[in-house]
Amino acid sequence: MAKSAEGARGSRIERDSMGELQVPKDALWGAQTQRAVQNFPISGRRMPREFIRALGLIKAAAADVNGRFGLLGKGAATAIRSAALRVAEGEHDAQFPVDVFQTGSGTSSNMNANEVIAALASNAGRVRVHPNDHVNLGQSSNDVIPTAIRVSSQLATTESLLPALKHLRRTIERRARALSKVTKTGRTHLMDAMPLTFGQEFGTWAAQLASAEARIEDALKRLRRLPIGGTAIGTGINADPRFGPAMAKSLSALTKSRFESADNRFEGLAAQDDAVELSGQLNALAVALMKIANDLRWMNSGPLAGLGEIELPALQPGSSIMPGKVNPVIPEAVAMVCAQVMGHHVAVTVAGQSGNFQLNVMLPLIAYDLLDSIALLSNAMRVLADQAIADLQVRNDRVREALDRNPILVTALNPVIGYEKAAAIAKQAYREGRPVLDVAREATGLPIAELKRLLDPAALTKGGIQAAGAGGG
Repeated sequence: MAKSAEGARGSRIERDSMGELQVPKDALWGAQTQRAVQNFPISGRRMPREFIRALGLIKAAAADVNGRFGLLGKGAATAIRSAALRVAEGEHDAQFPVDVFQTGSGTSSNMNANEVIAALASNAGRVRVHPNDHVNLGQSSNDVIPTAIRVSSQLATTESLLPALKHLRRTIERRARALSKVTKTGRTHLMDAMPLTFGQEFGTWAAQLASAEARIEDALKRLRRLPIGGTAIGTGINADPRFGPAMAKSLSALTKSRFESADNRFEGLAAQDDAVELSGQLNALAVALMKIANDLRWMNSGPLAGLGEIELPALQPGSSIMPGKVNPVIPEAVAMVCAQVMGHHVAVTVAGQSGNFQLNVMLPLIAYDLLDSIALLSNAMRVLADQAIADLQVRNDRVREALDRNPILVTALNPVIGYEKAAAIAKQAYREGRPVLDVAREATGLPIAELKRLLDPAALTKGGIQAAGAGGG
């Protein structure tokens, strides 16, 4: 970092290749970061913590690799590595002020990391560390930022998202087992349909989440390919040919997560298809969670004038004017998270196709939206599991009442009396508001015991032909 002189009003003068400017006196960053702060007063949103962590890990790994290759002196390598790990651990997040909406390559964020780490390393040791010549040795913003997207997204996914997803799935599976014998009315088109058990209904949700989990894990196989070592455009200019593979090994050791050196680093700089793929799988997960949240809202609706099949935990008053009202606030919050994630995926999709020739130029936006989606989904899934599904109660009387009066049960009589006659019985039961069993007894003449067997809701949840062995009709 250039030598500084005390300036007026709590600032100092820093210099870079474009000249001098004032930097806050106590800031660890230098001139290039300050230019970005002045150039991009757009959103006030800073790059996510997970992204800063990844930058720190990449700089620490680079110092280690360059030191082992003899490209950095031992003192400089040690000082940079130590400072970079402090950045990775979050000790200096306040020193990363650059807005998300900045240069499309993320150069400002890369230089922010280089300048902060150089200042920390210089202050801690007896060596002068330069942000470009030492901290950024063998690197370019063009391969560092795409690598940081991959490292941060994989770590956030494996450390936060997948554990939360497993927790929600297992919570649902546990409730499904407990409710496996409780039969309810099924619904298609929001209309009464054949019966199923709560276990089968909850099991659908669990299966959706298991599929989402498998898709996300599959996407990580491609996301872990790192383009570091490609430097400016993918050719690897100014980097040791061994640098990329060594970086992947070093980052794997630092994070206890598997990373690989990309076979084609041009792809990793020019295209962000792997990030778009992961965003797409998060979008699919959001679709599944939206269904689960809305199913819960419908099942909880009422409690008198709606379906009223379940009672979600009462967490807070539901109205500022209607006393006693309690709303399904957790599913509502989850649904809003899903909408946000779907919006993020649109943004990531547009950003992903903004690769012009050898470089994508919407990298900070991809990083921000992808990591925000991961964080939102992780938190929402834990809240949904612990504050809604784990302790919901089934209103058995309400469920049984609706089930007993469901004319669609007559479907089981199709093999015995035919579709047309069964349809007539269903319509009559609807019209007269009577149990289908009573109407069927009058219309078919079948023995009551046989009708009870054929129309048993619990038996109908197991599928098959209920009329087998019925003896005609």
